[in-house]
Amino acid sequence: MSAELIASLRQQCGGPRDGALLRFSLGSALLADGDNGAAIDELRRAAGFDPAYSAAWKLLGKACLASGDETAAADAWRHGIAAAAQRGDKQAEKEMGVFLRRLEKPRP
Repeated sequence: MSAELIASLRQQCGGPRDGALLRFSLGSALLADGDNGAAIDELRRAAGFDPAYSAAWKLLGKACLASGDETAAADAWRHGIAAAAQRGDKQAEKEMGVFLRRLEKPRP
């Protein structure tokens, strides 16, 4: 099912429905399918369409972390926290703050 969904979403890219939600959906599907690199690309595009789209930043951070890039994950979450604060999305702001603190916590 995920391959069909990914193919369907990719077909819509560049068309009249292209935008933050489409790219977020594609990035989410790619991440669920284990294609972290492609997910990161699409989630960056989603954030590019709408820099205040905190959900895109949150998932981008998770995708970066899944690919082993902690610096990029932290950067995405910092952008996401700012976007969530701008929109008044306290829940997303709080969640990404927790992710960031866990990431920055010294490890033994």
